[in-house]
Amino acid sequence: MTPSYTAAEIAAQLKGEVIGDGTVRLTGFAAADRARAGDLTFAEKDTYFAAAEASAAAAILVSGPFTSATKVVIRVANARVAAARVLPLFFPPEEFAAGIHPSATVAPTAQIDPTAHIGPHCVIGAGVKIGARTALLGGNHVAHDSQLGDDVRLFPQVVVYAHTQIGHRTAIHAGTVIGSDGYGYVFDQGRHVKILQVGNVVIGDDVEIGSNTSIDRAALGSTVIGSVGPLSADVLQRASDVADSRGGGQVSDYLMEQATRRAYIAMTDAERRYIGADLSSPDAGTRAAKQGRIAFG
Repeated sequence: MTPSYTAAEIAAQLKGEVIGDGTVRLTGFAAADRARAGDLTFAEKDTYFAAAEASAAAAILVSGPFTSATKVVIRVANARVAAARVLPLFFPPEEFAAGIHPSATVAPTAQIDPTAHIGPHCVIGAGVKIGARTALLGGNHVAHDSQLGDDVRLFPQVVVYAHTQIGHRTAIHAGTVIGSDGYGYVFDQGRHVKILQVGNVVIGDDVEIGSNTSIDRAALGSTVIGSVGPLSADVLQRASDVADSRGGGQVSDYLMEQATRRAYIAMTDAERRYIGADLSSPDAGTRAAKQGRIAFG
């Protein structure tokens, strides 16, 4: 069944206002150049608004002082944020039926919430705990004594090594390996001697990790990824390298610094002066974040 909402219903969801006919029905969301009749689109600049107004879309999501004689306008505080929030209404996330596929192998001591979904050919080790509505989509291996929170998504072929902890609402995309052995060797008497990697990986809430990523466990203690949002393989590798060079596994510290640097670079001069005259560089911005003077999401 195709989702359908009035413009007024969408505005209420987004805490926005309708300019025009609030009873117009919206059945999809698309970019202006691909919009069809009944679609909602969005515009952030004059040129984008002109394109949206010339499109077949029924309504335009905006955050500026735009008006239209031919389209319904839904005005919100931030059009891009509103677009992110409205997309799930028209493209609802896939839901997975509770239960364990007959081809899955589950250790007797594993604790799986009855609302969880365990897909085909999954292997669940001893002592594993899997939370409510968590879905393993297929071919996943979760090794012993690992913990997965509520509403976690493991896409196909994700491998989770022993003792890993994954927070609520975290999504890990296909082919990723969590908790694999790091490069731990010491050179002794002409040969490399293996240093056992006996730590684990701890991932916070609301993290999204891209496909084909590898996150190594710590030699001692934990490789920790806090609630830092979406991460790609190259960013995680750099973060892991820096954490190792600092003698610890706090990957999220490095990720915080990089996020702060990006936020600082995006600021206007006036915004920087407002925060503090000493913020003369991104590194100074990072120091300010650690002092609690800059906050970012």
